[in-house]
Amino acid sequence: MLEQMKDVSLSRRGFIKAGAAAAFLVAIEWPAEGATEPKVIAGWIRIAPDNTTTILSNISELGQGTGTALAQLVADELDVAWKDVRLEMAPLDDAHVNPAYGEHATTGATGVQYQADMFRLAGARARAMLVAAAARRWDVPADACTTAEGFVIHAPSKRKIAYGKLADATAAMAVPDKPGLKSRESWRFIGKPMPRLDIPDKTNGRAVFGIDVKIAGMKYATIMQCPNFGGSLKSVDPAPAMAMAGVEHVVPMTSAVAVVANSYWTARKGLLALAPEWNLAGASRENSKDYRARLNRSVAGNGIPYAPKGTTTEALAAAHDAAMARAKRTLEALYEAPFVSHATMEPMNATARPYPGGMELWLPTQAQSANRVSVAKLLGISPDKVIVHTTLSGGAFGRRAELDFPLQAAEIAQKIGGPIKLIWSREEDMQHGWYRPAAAIKLAAGVDEDGNPIAWRFETACASIAEWSQYGAEGLPTGAVETRALMGFRGSTAPAYALAAPTFAWTRADAGVPVSIWRSVGISQNVFALESFIDELAAQAGRDPIAYRRQMLAGKARALRVLDAVLEKAAWNEPPRSGHARGCAMAFWNGSLIANVVELSVSSVHEVKLHRIACVADCGLSVNPDSVAAQMQGGIVFGLTAAFLNEITIEDGRVQQSNFDDFPLAALAQVPDIDVTVLPSDEKSSGAGEVGVAAIAPALANAIFAATGKRVRRMPFKQDGFTLV
Repeated sequence: MLEQMKDVSLSRRGFIKAGAAAAFLVAIEWPAEGATEPKVIAGWIRIAPDNTTTILSNISELGQGTGTALAQLVADELDVAWKDVRLEMAPLDDAHVNPAYGEHATTGATGVQYQADMFRLAGARARAMLVAAAARRWDVPADACTTAEGFVIHAPSKRKIAYGKLADATAAMAVPDKPGLKSRESWRFIGKPMPRLDIPDKTNGRAVFGIDVKIAGMKYATIMQCPNFGGSLKSVDPAPAMAMAGVEHVVPMTSAVAVVANSYWTARKGLLALAPEWNLAGASRENSKDYRARLNRSVAGNGIPYAPKGTTTEALAAAHDAAMARAKRTLEALYEAPFVSHATMEPMNATARPYPGGMELWLPTQAQSANRVSVAKLLGISPDKVIVHTTLSGGAFGRRAELDFPLQAAEIAQKIGGPIKLIWSREEDMQHGWYRPAAAIKLAAGVDEDGNPIAWRFETACASIAEWSQYGAEGLPTGAVETRALMGFRGSTAPAYALAAPTFAWTRADAGVPVSIWRSVGISQNVFALESFIDELAAQAGRDPIAYRRQMLAGKARALRVLDAVLEKAAWNEPPRSGHARGCAMAFWNGSLIANVVELSVSSVHEVKLHRIACVADCGLSVNPDSVAAQMQGGIVFGLTAAFLNEITIEDGRVQQSNFDDFPLAALAQVPDIDVTVLPSDEKSSGAGEVGVAAIAPALANAIFAATGKRVRRMPFKQDGFTLV
């Protein structure tokens, strides 16, 4: 399909619809001249004369398979054949926003969770309209007609007609408000492991990721940003780059310099020939050692208190103090997490083409609406003059919710007056990310005479995502708490356990390092702390950690079901093999519950060998259980990599790591079998993309303690001498 892209300049009008752009999930195809598209039915569906059914998705395909799940929801209610289903990105208009945010964005594992009913309803509405169209054509009652595999059927007269021959007739119909939905017993696709719609083109090379985009007249750009966060460009002599064959432009920017050439590698060579001077007057000069000490000092009981909805900080403090006064013993522990990069396989990239009065962008992005607004502001134009096409993304994990790379591409294209594709080098990508905040997390609990916790204190210190992400668009009022720093402890993200008399506090501790959402956000640190601390409480009480958890989960049937299932899968009640040890941990996030059991062995020199990981997940109604299982496996690998291996360190305001040699990912040989069970559930669909990350680090730490008697309270574990083999 890439060969079709050379004619983009001839068919641009096919993409501009009511001020928004249609962009494709699986690949980019350009409409033929004079071609007309089928009408959209019920807002989300187009049916072609050959019965091909295109379902519009408002979720970026980042590898998570959400588009396929949305298609399953629609296709089941619509009653079409799966072989006829296609996916396409919905226009960037108000009618197709993600209701979780009120804009076009893909974060927080909300693609199915907040939209399942909406997409089912769209399918049912379209089916009702097609049935009505057939009934009119045949002059029969609509309730005498049925549907199957993309056909309307009138059994008494033995007639049937394809949806594709009825689609145009629905254009003038009113969309029914509340058509009947199918019963669960009649579902053919929902809850079934249907093949993902994006995989064929990804395996045969037809899929278009951001880095694959080609448009007529396009040049290649790459960029060098100030190595110190917060610094700016003082000056640069363009001559060394301009002397190279193929280099066409050197573009100075506020805090960077870009080179534009006839190929990426030529642009890269030109960039490396430059010797820019940087203004570091306002730049960060932080280093990780000092920042770590500051974080640890900051959790000393002086943080800003926080109260979940329905209570007050004063009421929480009073209940906590009263409970602590009755406590027979207390336990306190400090846990630490470093800065971590998203480290996506596809580096940041964006393609931009100016047109008279506007800018057209091809982006592997999670934030279409925010990009459109921010680019418009940069260029001084109205947002409807910014056209965004969404490509596939080679990993995201929250990084592609940021706006830096699209803004840079738009600025470079505007300055040279022509189309460019900006590609960051791997080193630039690693050293100029928006990182998971480094954090110190202090937990304390008072226990009764039996060792049961009767009061809790949660305190964290870190930078504020709200103050950094998307250039602080969200903002954080003076005196407010960065609630994402307390994820996993409080409010709707509180653990499944009943935690008595809790208090919560956060201290802002900034190092001048950009921070952002990172797959699972605050629970990647906080669940590590909580689930490790629960094991510590159990050990202090001389109790089995599983029995201890069971007591904390009393009356929590859903959580106990998950815990029991993972223990059975891991054969917890059978002694492990000689030299092996096990650890367990749970996590609750976005309405989903997960439990992991890790089995490992540790050598005399602290080499850790993972033998098995068992995982049980309850994500409510799993529209595609295979995709949910894949999300759990991917999240576990992501989490264990961060637990053992990953750390971004800062020296004099600069990131020290530059590639996968010093920011390694877990290798296949280091990852054991990951046995995932996705429990059937009558609960509503809940998030699956992030929860899998959270429970693996504490399960590993608890297993290491079982094997060695040593507590690991700092990530990555290599800082305490434990290496993954």
